[in-house]
Amino acid sequence: MEKSNRPSSILKTLPSVPRRPFKLHTATLVMLGLFAFSGLIAIAWLVGERNVAMIFAHLQQFQQNPPLWLQVPLEVGKRVIVGWAIALTLFIYLITKVYPRPQTWSRFVVVAVLILLILRYVCWRSFSSLNLIDPLNGIFSLALYFLEMLTIFSGVLQLFILVESRDRRPEADELARAVETGEFCPSVDILIPTYNEPAFILRRTIIGCQALDYAKKTIYLLDDQQRSEIKQLAETLGCEYLARPDHKYAKAGNLNYAIARSSGDLVVCFDADFIPTRNFLTRTLGFFQDQKVALVQTPQSYYSPDPVARNLGLENILVPEQEVFYRQIQPVRDGTDSVVCAGTSFVMRRSALQAAGGEFVTSSLSEDYFTAVRLSGKGYRLIYLDEKLSAGAAPDDMNSQASQRLRWARGTLQAFFIEENPLTMPGLRPLQRIAHLTGIFHWFTSLSRVGFLLVPLAYSFFGIIAVKASIAEILYFFLPQYLVHITVFGWLSDRSRSAFVSDIYDVVLCFPLAFTVVQAMLYPFSKGFKVTPKGGQRDRLNYNWLLASPLIILFIPTAFSLWLNLSNYLLNTRINLLPEGNEQFKGIELGWIWSTYNLFLLSIALLVMLDLPKPDLYEWFKLRRSLRISYELNGEEQVFWGTTSNISEGGAIATLTQAGFPEISSTSAIEVKVEILEEQLKLSAKVLHKQLINESLNLHLEFTDITLEQHRVLIEMLFCRPGQWHRQDTPGEFASLWLLLRSLIAPKAIFGRKNQDISKVSAIAVSQG
Repeated sequence: MEKSNRPSSILKTLPSVPRRPFKLHTATLVMLGLFAFSGLIAIAWLVGERNVAMIFAHLQQFQQNPPLWLQVPLEVGKRVIVGWAIALTLFIYLITKVYPRPQTWSRFVVVAVLILLILRYVCWRSFSSLNLIDPLNGIFSLALYFLEMLTIFSGVLQLFILVESRDRRPEADELARAVETGEFCPSVDILIPTYNEPAFILRRTIIGCQALDYAKKTIYLLDDQQRSEIKQLAETLGCEYLARPDHKYAKAGNLNYAIARSSGDLVVCFDADFIPTRNFLTRTLGFFQDQKVALVQTPQSYYSPDPVARNLGLENILVPEQEVFYRQIQPVRDGTDSVVCAGTSFVMRRSALQAAGGEFVTSSLSEDYFTAVRLSGKGYRLIYLDEKLSAGAAPDDMNSQASQRLRWARGTLQAFFIEENPLTMPGLRPLQRIAHLTGIFHWFTSLSRVGFLLVPLAYSFFGIIAVKASIAEILYFFLPQYLVHITVFGWLSDRSRSAFVSDIYDVVLCFPLAFTVVQAMLYPFSKGFKVTPKGGQRDRLNYNWLLASPLIILFIPTAFSLWLNLSNYLLNTRINLLPEGNEQFKGIELGWIWSTYNLFLLSIALLVMLDLPKPDLYEWFKLRRSLRISYELNGEEQVFWGTTSNISEGGAIATLTQAGFPEISSTSAIEVKVEILEEQLKLSAKVLHKQLINESLNLHLEFTDITLEQHRVLIEMLFCRPGQWHRQDTPGEFASLWLLLRSLIAPKAIFGRKNQDISKVSAIAVSQG
């Protein structure tokens, strides 16, 4: 039976912005106008309105006779075409190998080549591949074309600003000296907002903040539920406790209540589950010696795997989804002075906040993002330090992940409806607006992803050809840009994601995201702030049927369409019923390839919806520490020596260096004294299991009667060591594809994997000792 330590109110929506009367905003009217205009044109075409039909007839004639530069040269064979595409790809691949980390010039060359290939492809799609032979085919063809252009536009915008990427770490080395020597020591208020997070999560966050190597700091626990046990926790640990009388504006209101009741020169914010390393302040405060700096944002790292990776059994291999944003997008945003405030692990200048309204923005769910936009509009500098100085908990399951992503999408899209809209707000430069446009526009690509999943079905069941393309045309116009794209995808993202893995993440939540995008544009303030549940336990499998239902509905016809498309292609190719120039043949060639890839994506996405058990309350870390284990036997002390392989807040897995440890009864555990030598930490423990693995004797220890001081040492050892959160690179494209296929063929939920420790708990390798 599933169990959880969450309070029953964990899924409640926080009171947010007071309910607003329905109002059609400009952005909503523009969207509705575009849909209405497109619908009227489609209807007029379908009913045979003469003028409209004539226009499309002329366009179809142009599609059948494109300019010579958009035609495949007759004298060039397919082998030459493929050879040219491969040669170009090898040239780009060579650049990525000579410069494993992008340099300014290498990034510029790669981006320039990629943009030119994309523009070439767009011209071909626009003037040669549309099928406007009749209204039904034409409507689907144009719909796919516009969805594809939506994705391409978003990608090109990102590529356009990509060359501005900036690395602040060398600058931080220099500026940190003034903080370390005491020359620059502003007062700091550390705010920890909480709504209903469990006390054990808040406990380690507070301890981590208290362990910061900086004296002039005050820690405030901001409890938005006035819980007596949380107030007691603050008193026990020795930090300030604030609980406001109302809950207006959710997290933004909670922060603003604390801002008005504190006075530090700088404000630091950590979400309830984020724990800083000891050097967080010494690495970030130095930037504030420049009076124009208003914000320093650091990455969000995670000490637990995200649910997609965990459910696929790839938690130690795939990089968490947010790494793409913090390793690729944020450095680019820094280069364009448009850094995104991410809501946690940031430092803000109080005087700058006061100059920009005196409080966090309350008109949106993304109070952090729009507060930073407001600071930019006032002329302040926003800094991004790409250095892992804190870590938090990833969402517990796919439902929690979906809740978090949908909130981000709605909050970002509210830009169109508030004063802090970065596209129109005074004070921002054109390049800053373009950078913000890429982030806002990104959410619309979920609509494209849904369209890409549906289009092959239109051919299979209705005979609709959305793309008019032969194999030669695909090889000549599509293949070069696609090969270059997958070659440089991981390189440009600083090895944080592969193209195939990115497609999986896109498909998993594309339907709820697409629905949220449409809903947000029609009624942007219909949903309040919803806290992402964290800190739960599960002792059984759980399938997310609600999230999976649209994928299941689509999976069945996609599998059938693959059979239809492939059989038609093989039949028509074998008996040569259709000539090369026939439109239907061109559609068949694409249909079975497209259906195959969609079926692969849907299969992985459905597997991801199966949440694996999470029986342990604490995360386990691979950490080697020397141990002394002792116990009393017949009045004599028995001593054993060993090393840890995994440690958590609740116990450890120890490998002994000597034999002779007694057998353990199934009804009672052996009580021992444990000393972690490097930390000079002495603990009481029970030995729950004993097992011989690879000729080594392993013990599973459960810590007992942990005091506050012992817990402080444990937290600092597990979470607060400077430099402990290492960068992990995602495998290359072929390796990623193989890993995904392996997860599909042998799902972890069915076949499992070798235990990482003898206790059969989920010992997650998130840190190296």
